[in-house]
Amino acid sequence: MHTTVHLLAQAPPQMLPARSLMAFTLAAHIILVPLGVALPLITLIMHGYGLRRGDATALLLARRWSAVMAVQFAIGVVTGTVLSFEFGLLWPGLMGRWGDVFGLGFGVEAWAFFLEAVLIAVYLYGWRRLPARTHFVLGLPLPAAALLGAFGILAANSWMNTPRGFTLDSEGNPVDVDVRTAVFTPMLGPEYWHFVVAMLVTAGYVVAGVYAAGRLRGRRDRYHRLGFTVPFTVAAVFTPVQFVLGDAIARAVFRKQPVKFAAMEIVWNTDTHVPEYLFGRLHPDGTVSGGIRIPQLDSILAGFSPDTEVTGLTSVPADRRPNATQATITHFAFDTMVGIGTVLLLLALWYGIVWWRRRRLPASPWFYRSAACAGAASVIAVECGWIATEVGRQPWIVYQNMKVADAVTATRSGALWTMFGLVVLVYVFVFGSFLVVLLRMRTRWRLDDERRAGEGATEAETPETDTPYGPRSAIAAGGTPASPRGDGGPGPTGEGSR
Repeated sequence: MHTTVHLLAQAPPQMLPARSLMAFTLAAHIILVPLGVALPLITLIMHGYGLRRGDATALLLARRWSAVMAVQFAIGVVTGTVLSFEFGLLWPGLMGRWGDVFGLGFGVEAWAFFLEAVLIAVYLYGWRRLPARTHFVLGLPLPAAALLGAFGILAANSWMNTPRGFTLDSEGNPVDVDVRTAVFTPMLGPEYWHFVVAMLVTAGYVVAGVYAAGRLRGRRDRYHRLGFTVPFTVAAVFTPVQFVLGDAIARAVFRKQPVKFAAMEIVWNTDTHVPEYLFGRLHPDGTVSGGIRIPQLDSILAGFSPDTEVTGLTSVPADRRPNATQATITHFAFDTMVGIGTVLLLLALWYGIVWWRRRRLPASPWFYRSAACAGAASVIAVECGWIATEVGRQPWIVYQNMKVADAVTATRSGALWTMFGLVVLVYVFVFGSFLVVLLRMRTRWRLDDERRAGEGATEAETPETDTPYGPRSAIAAGGTPASPRGDGGPGPTGEGSR
């Protein structure tokens, strides 16, 4: 604790508010990222299923999810733009010196963001206005655009973790930039695929959790069964894949960033036969209190042998490694992420075993209670993953090349705290509005379903004639909705009717 206080006293006064502001905006933005990256793919899977099977319910779900996707994207534009400005405003030392080296990643992300906005607009507008298969084909580039945006951001972040593609002149400035090497760094592959699969898993569990909650309230119609089954299956399929990728990225950190690995596992001295601590707190003298100690397991996990040597925090001077508090935060975040991933793996296995043996969904209420909580748990795991990545790199903003203290703005700390307070107020309003919009959409859709059911409508009839988002169907003479096909003819699946 005394070491932490001493280091804080040595840091510039702008450090704490700048870090706090960046951490808050990043933590808020990342809540939206899973839906932004993975919901387009899940929506198109449902859309394709509906077209192939002539399933009006599946098409209705895809249309409604596309409306949620559009609203989420609009909110993500706001929070993502704030983050982009903060890189220049809060960390001018980083962008001023290193922007030419790793800035391409941000450029790729910006272009992908623009492309995704256009594609979402076309996809949303195309319902009931385009032929069914044309509309579906025009939506196919959406997941690729989302993945391209993720690639840009992860390229920049992986460069900050393993900087490459430059040489330093006599004054320490980067020259002779090799853009390809700077983009494709050693950590890009492990980080990118770990992140993308995490987004698929998280989005799947978040969407499925909504329908799991509906089932627990007694809604067991086909609409809720299908709304649960498709996204949960996506998440369940990718959960074991994510477990393997998580192990791969941990080994990559062990090889490429050994000091960060030491923080993740709170290893003080370099040694073999290193024990694994489940949680536990690291103290400045190297002792660990609390948690569960498992002898030799850390060496075994790192190199498949208890003789594997694990680098400790003391392998580098104190000013070039995370302090005890930062290491403890990194360790707690890492263990929480792994713990949640393990529970989700068990939930996916439960689902898979029941489906394999009985060809039906699990019937236990405890399964659906767990599924309803899985979405929130996945978001927490994503947050913990970013905490482990960023806090474990301290005190470096560019690993072994620039410290955070050298990159921070010279703006007065009081002004930064004021900015922080204003951003919190704006984000409360933005996310509150997002929640209100989602709840109003849900209410409208439920009322529409109840009205149609009360009128004796069938699944083959045009649903959602009064949706608050996306194009509304034209109203024909006499006040009845015109055919979604635009040719006056009926049809549950024709011409993008859902």
